[in-house]
Amino acid sequence: MDVKIEPSWKEILSAEFEEKYFVELVNFVKHEYGINQVYPKAKNLFNAFNLCPFDSTKVVIIGQDPYHGEGQAHGLCFSVPDHTPIPPSLQNIFKEIKNDLEITPFNTGNLERWAKQGVLLLNATLTVRANVAGSHQGKGWEIFTDKVIQLLSKKKKNLVFILWGSYAQQKKELIDTHNHCIFTSTHPSPLSAYRGFFGNKHFSQTNTYLIDHGKEPIDWR
Repeated sequence: MDVKIEPSWKEILSAEFEEKYFVELVNFVKHEYGINQVYPKAKNLFNAFNLCPFDSTKVVIIGQDPYHGEGQAHGLCFSVPDHTPIPPSLQNIFKEIKNDLEITPFNTGNLERWAKQGVLLLNATLTVRANVAGSHQGKGWEIFTDKVIQLLSKKKKNLVFILWGSYAQQKKELIDTHNHCIFTSTHPSPLSAYRGFFGNKHFSQTNTYLIDHGKEPIDWR
């Protein structure tokens, strides 16, 4: 199957694109785009991969579902396009960055600037029906993104995996903890941020780990 995705990812995932579940997933997603409002726009579906090639990936942040409100999702977990109100969880992420690194993030929720530095902003499910949270879960996306995590773990060394909340932390079993660094805490949502997200210092710790392993740190602004 010819999937329009960044070349290094296309090579790594080529066998996956031929799997029966993926063919069925593509058929489901195409049908959904045809009859419903689905986010993100089809052209942005693989944005996380297109902006952060496999070879460039240094950090992986795992989310669950795309935003299901109009104009929010654009293929990167936690991120929204420029000139879009910053969602509460991302506001809390920015607060932690400011407290942790004593820098003020740019006044936009568009995290493409992180992706281009090697931060894979990966949702477990890559599409969602408008205004129906979780509507595309269990259709095959999780099989695909679990494989992405496994391939990153197997084929790369010294990545940082950031797992916020119980859902993301379930992915820990897919990661070789001897070859990679894993940071976990509660989710940055307003419901849980004060129970362990604030003060986790994941951003400074990530940069320390990257520097210690000869990699450029991330500018988290």
